[in-house]
Amino acid sequence: MKREIEYQWRVRELMARQHIKSSADLVEPLRERGITLSPSQIYRLVAQDPERIAFKVLVALCDILHCEVNDLVTFTATETRTIRRKTAANGSPDIPDLRNYRPVRARVIDEDDG
Repeated sequence: MKREIEYQWRVRELMARQHIKSSADLVEPLRERGITLSPSQIYRLVAQDPERIAFKVLVALCDILHCEVNDLVTFTATETRTIRRKTAANGSPDIPDLRNYRPVRARVIDEDDG
């Protein structure tokens, strides 16, 4: 079985709790912690759910926002089933599975060989 993982990036909510109104307000606190990011990078970090993040940036955000990592990112993992279809949509098992057939090699015949 596969597991599907969904997460919520809650940085905006935690910024609001600390009365930080804009992503630009994070530039200086991050710089004080040794992290130099451009304002546009910080905006993307705040506005979008990151697919990957440097651990140092994550820890710095937790320090700035006075929170733990599990406050900043919440996730859920659910089991997903992969369903294999053995029969056609109408339920008839006598329709062949086309994956079992291989193409036949073509033979080119000249007109002169006739």
